Amino acid sequence: MEIIEKAPAKINLGLDALYKRQDGYHELEMVMASVDLADRLTFELLPKNEIVLETDSSFLPVDRRNHVYQAAELLKNTFDLTQGVRIYIEKRIPVAAGLAGGSSDCAAALRGLNRLWNLGLSLEELAELGSKIGSDVPYCIHGGTAFVTGRGEKIEFLPSMPQCWVVLVKPKMSVSTSSIFGSLSFNSIQHPDIQGLKQAIETDDYLLMTEKIGNVLEGVTIKRHPVIQQIKDRMMKYGADAALMSGSGPTVFALCEKKTRAQRIYNGLKGFCDEVYIVRTLK
Repeated sequence: MEIIEKAPAKINLGLDALYKRQDGYHELEMVMASVDLADRLTFELLPKNEIVLETDSSFLPVDRRNHVYQAAELLKNTFDLTQGVRIYIEKRIPVAAGLAGGSSDCAAALRGLNRLWNLGLSLEELAELGSKIGSDVPYCIHGGTAFVTGRGEKIEFLPSMPQCWVVLVKPKMSVSTSSIFGSLSFNSIQHPDIQGLKQAIETDDYLLMTEKIGNVLEGVTIKRHPVIQQIKDRMMKYGADAALMSGSGPTVFALCEKKTRAQRIYNGLKGFCDEVYIVRTLK
């Protein structure tokens, strides 16, 4: 028996850090949305009690360092399972890009293994388990458009964001999320209007949404990697309705109501960066 799960990328339409918590994490307010760039995970039962992880990406570890491996191990230990599994990850989401590729893979693994091993767990139960592995995993279990708070574990579902085209551009670098958060200075940051952004989505107001998107981490990452600002400037020059860095970066996304604009941005940035994608938002 073979089971397949898709693991969609996410973008942060809004990301704000309110303060540093006593547990070392930041108290966050985020608006996230899924886009149709996705990894694909295939699951197959093995008779022997082992976890075999394989992938077509040379960047991914296939041992305990991988969140998918951790998801399988967590379920096996929690429910005392002796059946083995082979998991194959077909990677399409850029690695270490601010698009939650690893978290989405982990979420897809929990959903897929729940089916493969007939565990009968609800999405809420899977999200609770996933929070032990990574902050973005609970959101990725559900996907869609959501208002996410705490360190990522509190999720309020929103209506789907206004439909549009999204151009994703990943420059050639990786960014350490913990290092970016560690460099945040609460004295000087400008907080995005997350409540205004939420309202724009709830009223299906595309124009207001493009005005309200914002990411408190963007300034920190741009200081280290000015190419992010260059990408944003090019996107706006080629006709984007809005452009923003996703997560801690370095991926930048442009929102376009018209496909012709998205195509122009894609063409204009394809020579500048290798990894450029045109995708749709997921309902």
